[in-house]
Amino acid sequence: ASRLVASCTEIQPPANKAIVGANAFAHEAGIHQDGVLKHRATYEIMTPESVGFEKSAIVLGKHSGRRGLRARFESLGCQLTERQFENAFWKFKELADTQRSVDDGELTAIACAAAATLPRTMFAKIWDAHVVRPQTENTPAVLYVDLHLVHEVTSPQAFAELRARGLPVRQPGRTVATMDHSTPTTPHPPGGLRALGVIDHQARHQLDELARNCEDFGIPIFPLGDERQGIVHVIGPELGFTQPGFTIVCGDSHTSTHGAFGALAFGVGTSQVGHVLATQCLLENKSKTMSVRVDGTLAQGVTAKDVILALISRIGVGGASGHVIEYGGSAIRGMSMDERMTVCNMSIEAGARAGMIAPDDTTFEYLAGRPNAPKGSAWHDAVTRWRTLPSDDGAVFDTEVLIDAGALEPMVTYGTNPGMGMPVTGMIPDPARLAERSQRAALEKALAYMGLAPGTAIAGTKVDVVFVGSCTNARLSDLRSVAGLLRGRRIAQGVRMLVVPGSQQVKRDAEAEGLADIFRAAGAEWRESGCSMCIAMNGDALAPGQVAVSTSNRNFEGRQGKGGRTLLASPLTAAATAVTGVVTDPRAMLAAAAI
Repeated sequence: ASRLVASCTEIQPPANKAIVGANAFAHEAGIHQDGVLKHRATYEIMTPESVGFEKSAIVLGKHSGRRGLRARFESLGCQLTERQFENAFWKFKELADTQRSVDDGELTAIACAAAATLPRTMFAKIWDAHVVRPQTENTPAVLYVDLHLVHEVTSPQAFAELRARGLPVRQPGRTVATMDHSTPTTPHPPGGLRALGVIDHQARHQLDELARNCEDFGIPIFPLGDERQGIVHVIGPELGFTQPGFTIVCGDSHTSTHGAFGALAFGVGTSQVGHVLATQCLLENKSKTMSVRVDGTLAQGVTAKDVILALISRIGVGGASGHVIEYGGSAIRGMSMDERMTVCNMSIEAGARAGMIAPDDTTFEYLAGRPNAPKGSAWHDAVTRWRTLPSDDGAVFDTEVLIDAGALEPMVTYGTNPGMGMPVTGMIPDPARLAERSQRAALEKALAYMGLAPGTAIAGTKVDVVFVGSCTNARLSDLRSVAGLLRGRRIAQGVRMLVVPGSQQVKRDAEAEGLADIFRAAGAEWRESGCSMCIAMNGDALAPGQVAVSTSNRNFEGRQGKGGRTLLASPLTAAATAVTGVVTDPRAMLAAAAI
């Protein structure tokens, strides 16, 4: 048959290339695997699809070499150092000598054993502890989820899917719901929070649906009127639900916030929300790892928000794509938990799957006594376990970034993504200076939308609104820093300032400390807790053309209201800007206050 085909086509196959039989596209010998992986045509004269095969096969057996094994490990998401790989290779050879081939499950076990004997990252430790079924070449891993956080925007379709399929929630006790995105934040009337009117009909429907779904499926919920209600990424840590070593998911991209506690936390889509509700598991491909070390001491007026904005401006909004970031260094270790949450919160804006910070005494002191944290002997056992989570000495990351904390300044964005940021003392970049055409076009479009001119100082840009709030910067320490700068001052005429606490607990604490009185005396609006203008789903929104300095996390076109223009900054920079009415470096005001 082969000779007949060759005669008819007038194509004679090279003598060293098999073209017929079931194994024509299956390669086991190490030299063949190396050749095919480098350049398929070296050993395959035609494509497997052309003769009815799905694809070539790299068969791992006793004749296979390092190249084929490394490629399979990579496809399985098994990330090994050179030393770990050598260890795994010889374990593989031992097994392959005793059987015809080695399957993906056996390979994953070999890789995990090799990784466990050598230094591991915190991400690898948590990942390995939660794998229900390993990743294969064709399928993602099945990962167990310790905590599932739910809110009103991304859950209705998921609950509808459960009803349609007659499925219960697998672990209601590992699921927690709150109302935050569509909730009104206007000061409450005499009837309390429950009497608040919801401006938008769709928002009211979302809130009502969440309440009904949680009641029907037995899920704990913190609705409007509950003293524990607030932004999902604020109340999770506040109530002790967030704990080191956990896997945490939520239908919200800024779930990365919880990584500040040494948890593997990331956002999921609506269909995945349904999957987790039904199975308490998630299909997930293993990410690469990135180490971001911030060493040194932050100068006065430079905050955690400035650290993460500086990182994103440096590596870009896709710089950490496919990675989980682990933050370390003396500047990170010196941060409070509120500050660490700010850093991890915006990891997603650099393209990362998640951001993490190893737990330490600062973490444990924050969690001790929280309502849902372990108690008594369980607490001591938990802390002992949590102390094993930090990355081992010598653990290898796929990518490393170093930042000098002492060189950082207060940051502010000027464009329409969080990567378009610069020091508040900087000048608007000129698109003409960019060599790549697509980058020039993107910057030109962003500056046109923002109404900013190249070559001009960002400081002094007139603003209409200042927003202090969101899951990034609406915790008590954020409000304290704003109040400290506003004390004895008034916001500029014509500027509207909204201060929105991240939870009802934060609101009560701020009022007890007199912070709310300072905000009101300065002319700011003191609101109820919620996401508010961060996403503009509840009536708190910019008017077209208005410019806002915002402590939230995203500055996309229309993010805070159709036609609205957003400059991201720290709470200190936002407060200084509110006082002057233009983008302002907060360091001068802080220095004056110190005098």
